[in-house]
Amino acid sequence: MRLACIALAALALPALPAAAQTLRFSTVVIDAGHGGKDGGSVWNGLVEKRLCLDVAKRVETALKSRGLKTVMTRRTDTFVELEQRARIANRVPSSIFVSIHFNGSRTTIISGGETYYRSPRGKILASAISRSVKSKVPGSSRGIFDADYKVLRETKMPAVLVECGYISNKREAARCADPAHRQKLADAIVSGLLAVRER
Repeated sequence: MRLACIALAALALPALPAAAQTLRFSTVVIDAGHGGKDGGSVWNGLVEKRLCLDVAKRVETALKSRGLKTVMTRRTDTFVELEQRARIANRVPSSIFVSIHFNGSRTTIISGGETYYRSPRGKILASAISRSVKSKVPGSSRGIFDADYKVLRETKMPAVLVECGYISNKREAARCADPAHRQKLADAIVSGLLAVRER
């Protein structure tokens, strides 16, 4: 996802009280970004759509091993419209939505993960994922941002979009090319989700 496409809202959402920092869900809808004719960012020999699907599958495996249900918006290299991704998610009761991406920018010095949200409940997820990635994965976390992406706008449940790193940065691209690093990313995302799940 290109940096130029990022649209951040000007106004911050109000902070929620500490008692509201948990979410009730039994299913995670996992959205592997791009796919098929839409390759996403392509830098340093890496194609975003392939990385997205790999991390999404790793997240699914980790969640299932912890007893959670999962739904994938795509499992293969297929193109799925953004509206369809939201429709798939909105059919799943008691769920949250996590869209997985990798970033790219002509300013190749930029590196680090970013997590986007649109709603107050999405912000809870974004904060937890960002904290987990920062503590468990090498490289910087650039924080969380309010954004008006279609998959965040049209989903009815708590939703986030996770940018796992800038593959336009050579050093970060080398990390993202490593399956062990992608597993760390997946595990960090899952840890963040579990940290806010209501028991």
